[in-house]
This record gives sequence, C-alpha cells and structure tokens, in this order.
Amino acid sequence: METLEFQAEARQLLQLMVHSIYSNKDIFLRELISNASDALDKLRLAALQDGLEADTSDLHIDIEADTEARTLTVRDNGIGMTHEEVVDLIGTIAKSGTAELLAKLKEATDAQKGNAELIGQFGVGFYSTFMVADKVTLVTRKAGTEGHGTRWESAGEGTFTIDDEPDAPVGTSVTVHLRPEDTEDALHDYAAEAKIREIVKRYSDFISFPIKMRSGEQVDTLNSMKALWARPRSEVSDEEYHQFYRHISHDWTDPLEIINLKAEGTFEYEALLFLPSRAPHDLFQRDARRGLQLYVKRVFIMDDSSELIPDYLRFVKGVVDAADLSLNISREILQQDRHIQMIRRRLVKKVLSTIKDLLASNPEKYATFWREFGRALKEGLLSDQDNQKAILDVSTFASTAGSEPTTLAAYIERMKEGQDEIYFLTGETRSQVENSPHMEAFQAQGYEVLILTDQVDEIWVEAVPDYDGKKFQSISRGEVDLPKKEDEPEKPEGDFAGVLAFLKGALEEQVKDVRLSHRLTTSAACLVSDSDDMSPMLEKMYRAMGQDAPRIKRILELNPGHPLIEGLRAAHEAGAADAGLTETAELLYGTALLAEGGDLEDPAKFAKVLADRLARTV
Repeated sequence: METLEFQAEARQLLQLMVHSIYSNKDIFLRELISNASDALDKLRLAALQDGLEADTSDLHIDIEADTEARTLTVRDNGIGMTHEEVVDLIGTIAKSGTAELLAKLKEATDAQKGNAELIGQFGVGFYSTFMVADKVTLVTRKAGTEGHGTRWESAGEGTFTIDDEPDAPVGTSVTVHLRPEDTEDALHDYAAEAKIREIVKRYSDFISFPIKMRSGEQVDTLNSMKALWARPRSEVSDEEYHQFYRHISHDWTDPLEIINLKAEGTFEYEALLFLPSRAPHDLFQRDARRGLQLYVKRVFIMDDSSELIPDYLRFVKGVVDAADLSLNISREILQQDRHIQMIRRRLVKKVLSTIKDLLASNPEKYATFWREFGRALKEGLLSDQDNQKAILDVSTFASTAGSEPTTLAAYIERMKEGQDEIYFLTGETRSQVENSPHMEAFQAQGYEVLILTDQVDEIWVEAVPDYDGKKFQSISRGEVDLPKKEDEPEKPEGDFAGVLAFLKGALEEQVKDVRLSHRLTTSAACLVSDSDDMSPMLEKMYRAMGQDAPRIKRILELNPGHPLIEGLRAAHEAGAADAGLTETAELLYGTALLAEGGDLEDPAKFAKVLADRLARTV
C-alpha cells in the first residue's frame, strides 16, 4: 500500500469541500451517477470502435445503502480505471481553471452563498463527496486488463492511500462513509432510501442506463431512462431540460434557451441544443473541449463531436441523435460524411435564428447572450462566409448614438442623407475610442460611429465587405470626405506647403506623410493609416502572438485651425531655428500617438524633450 499526498491545489479544494457550508449537498450523488454514466458510455464506445472484448449486454448503475454502517455505494460495470489513471484523475488536479474555481468557491464560502453549483462547472465533481463523507473508498478495474484492480481511499485530509485489489470486478465502485451529522436532518440523510430515490428522480431520471437499488428482496429501477430529445416538448418540463443540460455541460446554472430540432425524410435525426446563460471559463482556451454529444439510434458515440458545430458556436451544448449513421463511425469519417455536414448546416441556421428571435422578442435574454458570447460569435464573420449576413443580423455594437448597443439595421436607418458608409473606430476601451481625436469632426457634424473594442473586431472588419450594400469605413484610415460646414473657413493647402514639407522631413522615421486634416476640430494633430495599411491595433495583436508584423508608418494629419499649427507655420515662415521646430514636431507626433492610446517608442526621450520645453516656458 502506498500513501501519497494530494497536489497543493487539490488539498485546498478538499479543505473547502470538507469545511464548506453549502446547503445543497445532494449534488455529490448526482456527480457520482454522472461519472458512472460516463464510464458506461466509454465502455460501450470502446467495444464499438476499438473492438474491446467486453460484455455490454447489461450495463447499469447500482446504488447500495447501508443504514447501520452509514455508507452509500455507487457502482457501475463500465470502463474502469488503471492504477495510473486513478492517481492522475482523482489524486491530482491538473486542469486549467483550477485557481479560478478555488477563488470562486472561497468567495462563495466566505459569503455563505451556498453556491455548490460551482463544483460541477470545473469538472471536479468527485471531490464533492467530501462534503458529506468522513472517508471515501474507490475500487476500480479497467476493462480489458488482466489481474488485479486498484483500491483508493482518503479521508480528505491531504493524503490518500492506493493499493492493489485482487478481486475487483470490471468497473468502478465509490463508497461514501457518511458523516454522523448527516442524520440530524432527514433532508440530508443520504443512507435513507427515500432521500436517494428523490435525488435520482430529480437529477438523473434521464440517464440512459438503469439506475438500480435493492429494496428488501426487490430490485427497483429508479430512473425512466427516457431520451429527452426524443420526447415532445409538451411532455418535458423545463426542470427536466435544465437537469439534462447540467448533466451534459457541467454548468450548474439554468440554460438561457432550449432548442429542439427534428428532421424527417431521407435522413432522420433529432437534436436538443442549449444556449448557456454564462460563458465557461475556458471559452477562449485552445485546448478546451468543445462540440456536441453524438448518438446513433440512442447509442452514445462520442462526447465532443466538433464536426457537428463550427468553432464560433462552441458554447452551444447539446445532443444530436442520428438514425442512419454507422455505430462505429470514426472522427475521420465524420469529417467527410455528407450527412454530418448537412446536420451541421441545419444546426447553425437554427442556432442563429434562435438568437435572432431573442434579439426581437426578449431583449434581456439577448443582452445576456451577447455579453457572454458575442465575442465568440463574431469569429464566425471570418470563418463562415455562408452565414456572414445572418451573423451580422444578430450582432449588436456599441455606438456614439447612445449607451445601448445597436444593430446594423438600426444604424443604417439613422444614417444621414447622402451617407453611404458605416463608420466605425476600433480601440481597447469605449472611453479611449470616444475621446479619440478621430471622432471630432464626426461628433461635431452628428455622424454616428460604431465603437468596436473586441480584438476580433480588428480582423472581421477587414474580411466583411459591406452590410446591405453599405461599406464599413474606419474613421482612422484613409481620407475623410465629410461635408464642410457653411461657416468653416477655407485653409488652402498651399499656405501650409512649407511647414508640411518640413515636418515630413523631420519625422521621416516615424511617418510616411504629413497633410492637413478634415477630421479634426479641437485637437492639433492625429495619426491615420492609409486605406490599405494594417491598423496599429492589429499590428500590436500580431506582435503579441509572436508574429513578425512589419512596422507600418502612418500619416500625420494637422488641424489648420489650431493655434499650435498656425504658430508652427508662422515660425517656419519666419525662419525659426530648425532645432526648435524639430523638437516641436517630435512633441506633436508623440501627443498625437498618446491621444489615440498608442505606445511611444521611446517614452524616456519624449519625457525629456517635453520637460526641457516646459522648463523654457516657466
């Protein structure tokens, strides 16, 4: 027998479980049943796809309670685990997001919120047994292996023991040695048959394997085993749907929306999909599991079939049950199967139409959806050209027209007469964008500008040509052709030709050109990109990803009506010393860069030039 220590994070998690004040302790049994169901699915799948020699004729889950010994055992005849798998999966925690989970659990415990739903979200449900247990014993044996099994045991105090178990049957049994205090309240007496039946009915009725429990001389099946996706919507309660969603997603909040789909004809399939109400912690992590559960004729095939749903809809959870696919279909075949591609196209259209319905009829739900998943959905503008218009239809954007986001259709309705472009400006925050010098002329003349602050916005605006015939136009790129105000004085370019040429020479390392601006009303200068150049934000993103993006020189635009620019022109015409004018040019460029939220290449040099100039004016 070996005695091993838990990882540091695992020890912290165990202590939170043991000493927690969560009121909904029922979830430990729900988690054990869910794990057993997964083990049965894996055994059947291994027999179908890998040719594993295993008896799959009577797959089931047994629950056994001993009121005298105060134990509760959940046993399955599923795939089982090896010695190494037990140590890796139960003795340690090596999942991304563990630190976040610990912080949230600690917060919930300190605030006495009783938020046990956090446990399942991070895939560590087995540890919830220590909310009710003095000790937990696990005995397991991997299907297809010869010899002994493995016995694991822990009191949740930082260590666990692990040893060989010679007579272990194939599968896994978990025995929870219940705490004596659980008898004080009948609601939490987990050795009581009535309590066990109640939990199974509430949380696990839809499990597709029989959950059996002996009652006297009789063995009862506690769950109905009815596939929710195969039942009419009118016959299934919202609570049943919610529990099923929690089972497949490990998100223990209620889903935002339920989507039913049934296709009949030459190729039949059923789908039950869910829009979550909150984003998972790993939504933007590359190694996160994603995809839908795939069944064929009610037989589980795979857990995370990404072939059924595009990556930009990776937050969608659910089940697809096809009638005419092979039971041993592989991922390689899935990628090429025309029926799978047909299902995928139909699911995408259904999800997007559901989001559109939320936008039209339930603004509160839509606002939740967009806050949690809008950034991911917009990735589809780059990867799914067939549905580009549909994605734009259900997208909303911050705007200078008000505090509430706007649809593109609503933006177009408000466009000024003669305006044929959708104006936008990208940046890191709304405040930065709203205070950008590029906004000045547009605000002064009442032109609405979309405020785009997600990183993906920098990329999709380059890939999407237009919306309903209106092109997207960055107000920080190219020339701006806004109508002039009647009282706006003319500033002939020729009057500034000399100073423009001087500034272009003085700043030749920083800018490609210097010209007068039609977009500025109060600021002295701003930097703009050529219409075909990469934006500074996009250039920064590429560099952050380790890609060697070329350094793009931009254009310095000057406000001819600003006193600084007038003074600069007068000083140049009067033959002022080049050194002083060059210093002013550097300050002008630096302040324009800072005003848009850019980064100075040499902050120390800029600060010194500014300090020297200020010293001479005191």
